[in-house]
Amino acid sequence: MTQFLSLLLNGLSLGSVYALIALGFVIIFKASEVTSFMQGSLVLLGAYLMARFHDTLGFGGALVVGIGGAALAAIVVERVLINRLRGAPVISLAILTIGVDLIIVTELTRRIGSDILNLGHPWGGHALQFGGIGITENRALAIVVTAVLILAFFVTFKYSSWGISMRAAAEDGEAAALMGIRMGRVSMIAWMIAGMLAAVAGLFAVGAPPPGVTPAVATVALSALPAAILGGLDSTGGALVGGLLIGVAEAMAAGYQDQIAFLGRGFGDVVPYVVMVAVLMVRPSGLFGTREMTRV
Repeated sequence: MTQFLSLLLNGLSLGSVYALIALGFVIIFKASEVTSFMQGSLVLLGAYLMARFHDTLGFGGALVVGIGGAALAAIVVERVLINRLRGAPVISLAILTIGVDLIIVTELTRRIGSDILNLGHPWGGHALQFGGIGITENRALAIVVTAVLILAFFVTFKYSSWGISMRAAAEDGEAAALMGIRMGRVSMIAWMIAGMLAAVAGLFAVGAPPPGVTPAVATVALSALPAAILGGLDSTGGALVGGLLIGVAEAMAAGYQDQIAFLGRGFGDVVPYVVMVAVLMVRPSGLFGTREMTRV
């Protein structure tokens, strides 16, 4: 039972990181109907900037630079590419984000090389114990910070003028534009928030127990994407639930790998996709996604 609870807690913490990235996928999709595949590069960019600047600016300054840099990169992509190609087929825009992702990751990989960059987390690798259940301070903070950020997002999404505009745009973009809602502004802010969330996810993704910033950090988005899809690409609440489900499933598969050895070595690496496929077989629109009604 202790092992199960420990895996559950660590799975929730890992799922919190996935939830932040998945929320970025969702808000971009809701605002611009684009499935952005560059979240992984934004995670890596944010973490890289924090690692490069923490010696000169301190942890707080590096945190601002990392989050601001990822947000700025997302805004540039939205303004220079996505906004100018508005109206193009969504598949073309999705492929465009893949290209941008490859460019950013390739450049950062060249800069990082074979090094492992230290982010300089003030909490280090210290662990907390709760009745025999252990979790690193980094993972515990990931849960707390994710809860605060997602709560703040939901409040903003429900009550702010941007949130109301975004909900209107997601419901009927053409009607929203006719009512005077500035679709470009809604889309730009959505991409900016997605970049900020990706950078915060990067902060915790490279903390204990992982060793530091390496190019492999970008692959964390490959697990967050199934979380967004199984939760429903148009559901902000689904991003949270999907992230937690994927995190717990991945932690359980890693913790009980001896018991599921018959499924093959490395099964834990594909668990996010196995869970996604299983859910989509029952709910094609995701757990909380909007079902499209078609008259026949």
